[in-house]
Amino acid sequence: MYIEQGNLVIRDATVADAELLCSWWNDGAVMAHAGFPKGLGITEQEVLTQLQTGTDSERKGRLILEIDGTPAGEMSYSAVSEHVAEIGIKICDFNQQNKAAGTRCLGMLIRYLFEAQGFHKIILDTNLKNTRAQHVYEKVGFRKIAVPKNAWTVQHGELQTFIDYELSLAEWIQGSLP
Repeated sequence: MYIEQGNLVIRDATVADAELLCSWWNDGAVMAHAGFPKGLGITEQEVLTQLQTGTDSERKGRLILEIDGTPAGEMSYSAVSEHVAEIGIKICDFNQQNKAAGTRCLGMLIRYLFEAQGFHKIILDTNLKNTRAQHVYEKVGFRKIAVPKNAWTVQHGELQTFIDYELSLAEWIQGSLP
């Protein structure tokens, strides 16, 4: 996949991205919102193996988000059923956060999944404490469908509550029209 809009690019992650993804995934500050304040503790070889075996389908992808030609974050999507995709997004470069790039890239990915991949619904979840992400998801049209309490235990043992979101194709079309 390769999507470009202005200064933003969303592209498939390649084996050349293994070192960068490894550094992001092992950075506790980057991964804390996902429940890994100590990072994943993953090796570059493990990331490389995931990249070589994990994106063999058009219905699944690990993506790099670039801003002005520089990698700034990652996105992923996978089919959970024939018509439903689950997505994730992280702006890993803290200097690029809160500048609307995440919102714009999320819109680009949503359009791709609905229009090019034929999904009818997109789902995602976020930590209840991640209010910035909640704002972005709701801004682009996602609606809360559940709040599983104490659904995840982070590395240091604290239970976390998540918010489940979904966006249907019909809702997206309705929200996209002027």
